[in-house]
Amino acid sequence: MTEEQINDLLKQVRYPGYSRDIISFGLVKNVSVNNGAVSVMVELNGGNAEIAAQIKHDAEQVLRNADGVEHVHVQVKVPQGANANQSSSGGASNPFQNQQPVPGLQRIVAVASGKGGVGKSTVSVNLACGLQKLGARVGLLDCDIYGPSIPLMMGVRERPAITPEQKMVPVISHGIKLMSMGFLLDDDQPVIWRGPMIMKTIQQFFNSVDWGELDILLVDLPPGTGDAQLSLCQTVPLDGGVIVTTPQEASVGVVRKGIAMFEKVNVPILGIVENMSYYTAPNGDRIEIFGNGGGRVECERKNIPFLGEVPIFTEIREGGDSGQPVAAVQTDSPAGQSFMNVAKILKNQWMPES
Repeated sequence: MTEEQINDLLKQVRYPGYSRDIISFGLVKNVSVNNGAVSVMVELNGGNAEIAAQIKHDAEQVLRNADGVEHVHVQVKVPQGANANQSSSGGASNPFQNQQPVPGLQRIVAVASGKGGVGKSTVSVNLACGLQKLGARVGLLDCDIYGPSIPLMMGVRERPAITPEQKMVPVISHGIKLMSMGFLLDDDQPVIWRGPMIMKTIQQFFNSVDWGELDILLVDLPPGTGDAQLSLCQTVPLDGGVIVTTPQEASVGVVRKGIAMFEKVNVPILGIVENMSYYTAPNGDRIEIFGNGGGRVECERKNIPFLGEVPIFTEIREGGDSGQPVAAVQTDSPAGQSFMNVAKILKNQWMPES
């Protein structure tokens, strides 16, 4: 057995009450292996003796059942004193215990993708416009810190105003409240930050922005499962996640990682949107450039809702480049209707049609 194999085994040990494991929480501080003897050190940021005992029992059981392990020693440390339920940095016993609902926001939904280039921001923008057209009070938060695109797609570049309480006032375009790092930077200015700065900024987007009363805040995440995604899940309780993919297996395969990420942090998957599903040629032929039906098949496999297909339309790209999303300005067109259909299905999940 190697240290890497031991760490893989310990991914089976869940933090009590959560679906995440002690490895992903960063609680395993030391692993040593010597001639079949395994020693593991776990340091909790908080909790109590019962949680420590449960983790110790589960870790020992997993390791003793492994081939090649003859002796197991697991030590679990719990902070002592009055602040036992908090870490030295003020965090709670797990990263998600500090989640705070944002007053005025009825629901917060993340729009994510496992990989770039699938049109996630395009879907976010048009889904927000579609929900607004359906009568919802909508906000859109651009959490792609390194590559914000919402300002361009929504056609605004102004700086947010500041309230007397020192909160930023969202910029409004097409009836939607917007916030993005792109509003705070000069054109073409890069963001070169490490993870802690990303987390601080995302926290400020919730705690230092005057969102007012919204039926739904859509959060446009960067692709992947990195700092921004984890920071969002640690900051606010999410009501759900929408996954964007294209039909081909290369995209759908990565989508499974995005789904697994939300599952690990107990965020329900509201559905999958299959973008760039097909192109209709001038003669009416349906051309499936990226294959066929990968999003729908994945929904059937995971038993989650399929929110719909969005075909390839030139108008969608033109709308994004000009700051005039098709769901806002061409609602009745075939391109606009493809997003409106997704918006109706999503809205119906919390406000069923009578």
